[in-house]
Amino acid sequence: MTHWPDMRLCTLLDIEYPIIQAPMAGASTPEMASIVANAGGLGSLGCAIMTPEVVLASISKTRNLSNRALNLNFFCHKAPIQDAARAISAQDRLQPWFDDRGIEHMPDAIEGHFPFDDEMCQIVINASPKVVSFHFGLPDENLVARIKEAGIKILSSATSVAEALWLQAHGADAIIAQGNEAGGHNGWFLPRDGGEVAGTMALVPRIVDAVDCPVIAAGGIADGRGIAAAFALGAAGVQIGTAFLATPESSVSDIHKQTIVAATGDDTQFCRAFSGRAARTIVNKYSREMENVTDWPDFPIMNTLTGPLRAASAKAANKDAVALWSGQGVGLVEESTTKRVFDTLVEQAQTAFGHK
Repeated sequence: MTHWPDMRLCTLLDIEYPIIQAPMAGASTPEMASIVANAGGLGSLGCAIMTPEVVLASISKTRNLSNRALNLNFFCHKAPIQDAARAISAQDRLQPWFDDRGIEHMPDAIEGHFPFDDEMCQIVINASPKVVSFHFGLPDENLVARIKEAGIKILSSATSVAEALWLQAHGADAIIAQGNEAGGHNGWFLPRDGGEVAGTMALVPRIVDAVDCPVIAAGGIADGRGIAAAFALGAAGVQIGTAFLATPESSVSDIHKQTIVAATGDDTQFCRAFSGRAARTIVNKYSREMENVTDWPDFPIMNTLTGPLRAASAKAANKDAVALWSGQGVGLVEESTTKRVFDTLVEQAQTAFGHK
């Protein structure tokens, strides 16, 4: 029997351990989600870049492997503004990279994946997962109402107290306090007058003090010490992603996994050049070269433009132009299986709490 300082998240989500495997669109798989769920945590599928058909197939495969709590995650980004001048400029910057890798076709500057909509909402309701979570805010209030009427719990990411309060007021059942250290895209969605995203240590207690619902700490947490620290700050749970990236169940490329294991944690940066939005990646040649460019097309148009380049680099086992999404806790990550990573997190947390 394990002991946790706060059991509210376990009760809310019907899980044994207050540990959420981060959805990580493009990295999470039915195998990863089901293993975490079967181990007592909340398994997650990153559905944001999936078509409805792929979402349905992924849910079905996960359900065949587990009947425990499941989280389906989606983006709620604003529709991008089509800017022809920015698109041409981006394509011109990318062309030498495409030429160097023998990529003949430059994609059109179009939106390749879309925010959560009515069709996807109905898929979620029909699937009836325990949880649906969102990044970049929440969908239309009518969609939120339909989800809640179906008895599905709603989570979303906040990078400020203002965002946390907004999410609580608009239907979130728990708030993911996502610190600056988190890998991939930060969930920023409200104006912040030029201020930066706070670190997890500073953000979590401020959000805990501001909201009534459970708070889930995310960003830079990759072992049991980080979990214990999050609870000391008032969190009722943690969301962890990078620790699962180098597992066999992760769908990222082999070169991405190798880079994760070799990383120190001092080698990540926010980069907009892959997708058009700030996302934390391990530094590589592409991210360094494009670091000072600010006029990229809006997210997710830029994702479409760089797609062939990222794929070709990964296929060639060359990390120079791969989006090496990773949090700052990466220096703690070792090659392992999803089951072993999860079990180790639980064991380490109990030790850090002082429980045998």
